[in-house]
Amino acid sequence: MKNRRISTCLLTLTVAYFSSGCNPQSPTAIAPSNSDVLKLLYWQAPTILNPHLSTGFKDSEASRITLEPLASFDKEGKLVPVLAAEIPSQENGGLAADGKSVTWKLKPGIKWSDGQPFTAEDVVFTYEFAIDPKVASVNAGVYEAIDRVEAVDNNTVKVTFKEANPSWSLPFVGAEGMILPKHMFADYKGENSREAPANLQAVGTGPYRVVEFKPGDVVVYEANPNYREADKLGFKRVELKGGGDATSAARAVLQTGEADYAENLQVEPQILEQLEAGAKGKVIASFGPLSERILLNQTDPNKANAKGDRSVLEFPHPFLTDLKVRQALNLAIDRESIATQLYGKTGKPTPNFLLSPESYNSPNTSYEFNIEKAKQLLDEAGWKDTNNNGIRDKNGVEMNVLFQSSVNPTRQKTQELIGQAFKQIGIGVELKSIDPSIMFSGEPGNTDTVARFYADLQMFTTGNVSPDPQIYMKIYTCKERATPENNWSGQNYARYCNPEYDKLWEQAAKELDPQKRTQLFVQMNDLLINDVAVIPIVHRADVVAASNQLTGLNLTPWDRTTWNIAEWKK
Repeated sequence: MKNRRISTCLLTLTVAYFSSGCNPQSPTAIAPSNSDVLKLLYWQAPTILNPHLSTGFKDSEASRITLEPLASFDKEGKLVPVLAAEIPSQENGGLAADGKSVTWKLKPGIKWSDGQPFTAEDVVFTYEFAIDPKVASVNAGVYEAIDRVEAVDNNTVKVTFKEANPSWSLPFVGAEGMILPKHMFADYKGENSREAPANLQAVGTGPYRVVEFKPGDVVVYEANPNYREADKLGFKRVELKGGGDATSAARAVLQTGEADYAENLQVEPQILEQLEAGAKGKVIASFGPLSERILLNQTDPNKANAKGDRSVLEFPHPFLTDLKVRQALNLAIDRESIATQLYGKTGKPTPNFLLSPESYNSPNTSYEFNIEKAKQLLDEAGWKDTNNNGIRDKNGVEMNVLFQSSVNPTRQKTQELIGQAFKQIGIGVELKSIDPSIMFSGEPGNTDTVARFYADLQMFTTGNVSPDPQIYMKIYTCKERATPENNWSGQNYARYCNPEYDKLWEQAAKELDPQKRTQLFVQMNDLLINDVAVIPIVHRADVVAASNQLTGLNLTPWDRTTWNIAEWKK
């Protein structure tokens, strides 16, 4: 096994300040703690404040502090209004009986943080921005079912769908539905979308407005004087510090008390327990839709087209396109040991891609750890060690894989356990770790992103961001494949394609009967698992740390953790 490669230098988090070994400039230090300042630690540092242009939760988390959707889902999966005056229904005339349109009434008098009025035209513009192929929005799929969006008046928006849509509540809702200010982006709605100043100096309707942003380092917010309930905000200033590692972030909240909140704590359970004993804060863990999974590249990351792009459709992967090979890899993964040793009570082994709500969690699947059976499958597929070097080969091709993930101790240990098992069955493995600010960025030109996927295998966590999994399950449709043609904006990073899966997805997109629709989603999950299109490993709890003084947190699995930051106080 080759040595692990670190594609970028690691950021080291200290108690009183943060410094980067790869940045010669001294980053902004977090101010001393007081009741008027909220300190947030995100070891995956945000790099852009436009959630429609980034694949990373880190960026939408930072954006959600200042940008808002029309509505969101609480932890019970109930729609709650945000910028909307009410939730549309057939009773109030907002939802058409035929499911082909929905009308949203907006709260009157809302202003953007720069004082400009928020109107229905901003909602219309957000739709136009998201669906423009030149923008290459990562959320384009959410709005694909829409025929048109109209501003009936300043406070009324009508959304008309191409056909009856059971997922009418997805556009403009939750983390993927944040509304952009038309007056800030009107000149940046095409190929120049990433040049918009508001991508970095975000203007929103939310409780706090951005006053400073250093991508990959720090975001500073202040209370938004134009917020509709400005007098109820708990803080004058919010400081979001990025970089470092998950363990140091947890320590700063739980043990030293230097920070108030830390998000996405993928940390070994025994370490969390030790840190929590510091009595300065508490660990909050809740199981929602998240799972750590491995994606298997269906294209060859080592062959380039005439333009120099790799992992393109014209070059299929030399062995991951073989079902028996994928089955062998699946059998070689010891989920029980990974969950027990590295996650404890914050993770449990799973065979499923779709986990939540519970009605969608398929009872038809299972997982097995069996090294001998894995070897047998590779033998049957014709992959033998003819060179006697411990690595299987076939037709002059050796079975070597590059396995990448983001920098995180738990992930690196998971990679090592899986890499050792792959070595046992005759597969050579090179492990690669990428700084999360790069891996989960939406920058099309960066070859180390999850979308480019210039590796054979990659591992990270994600899950559906809505109780309705229509958009989430769209990930594995053929047309969602990330390619140079769509500027790598597709969500199907593995480039998997199965017409049978697409047919099921299209049926679910039209099915209005809830029970029939649920069964279609279960069938789609089962197809992915049986075809080993993806290898789920661990059902992960969403784990955060909060100071004992921090109140008002109301976490939901269907939005970013900062969704109700207007209610946080200490």
